[in-house]
Amino acid sequence: MQETQGLQRLVWITAQLRTYCPWTQNLTHHQLTEYLIEEAYEAVEVIESIPADRWDASAVEDGTYDEFRKELGDVLFQVTLHSAIAEQAGAFDVASVADAISEKMIRRNPHVFDADGLLLSEEQLGAITVDQVEKNWEQIKQAEKAAESSATEAVTSSIYDLPPGLPALAAAAKIVDRAGRQTIDPFGNQPTATACSVDVTADDVGAQLFELVRAARANDIDLEAELRQYTRQLG
Repeated sequence: MQETQGLQRLVWITAQLRTYCPWTQNLTHHQLTEYLIEEAYEAVEVIESIPADRWDASAVEDGTYDEFRKELGDVLFQVTLHSAIAEQAGAFDVASVADAISEKMIRRNPHVFDADGLLLSEEQLGAITVDQVEKNWEQIKQAEKAAESSATEAVTSSIYDLPPGLPALAAAAKIVDRAGRQTIDPFGNQPTATACSVDVTADDVGAQLFELVRAARANDIDLEAELRQYTRQLG
């Protein structure tokens, strides 16, 4: 298949760069972190460059899809490069990365695949709603976490398991929202204050900011969105 040949060629090119390019040879996972984030954001920028309802033939005609293809290629190169570094360390290769996500997709989508990864029968396919898919995904995810750790650790993970690159205000808001959906909110009762002041000279300024986020969420305010909107107005 052409798709397989294209991926195999990229993997081969990456391996040669790691062998013969002095700059690429010296790269580490840590050094590549900024590029992984940057390439992902550039792909997102293309996605958000046009309205969602224009991702059709018009996006093909005006070149948006071609631009998106190139940005996805940059993201894919980061995957092959990290995998090449890991392979040299004797850890894993890009094929095992693909295997890991393939196995995960099979486990998380029992409405499409059986336990062996085979497609279900025509009679079984399509007999599920989007809402059921989302609920099943979350249930299977939590079952996987529970199998890997104790019940307490699994609950903690469901609250704090966030992308490390997520902006701090957005991350805090997600933690607050998730905590509020627990049987017992680990942060106590929801704050009732509608106005908060922050002493930026205090040692606990981080804790104060977190309480500000809690007060905002209690009043259905998204501080991250509000701050983005305000900074756009400044320009």
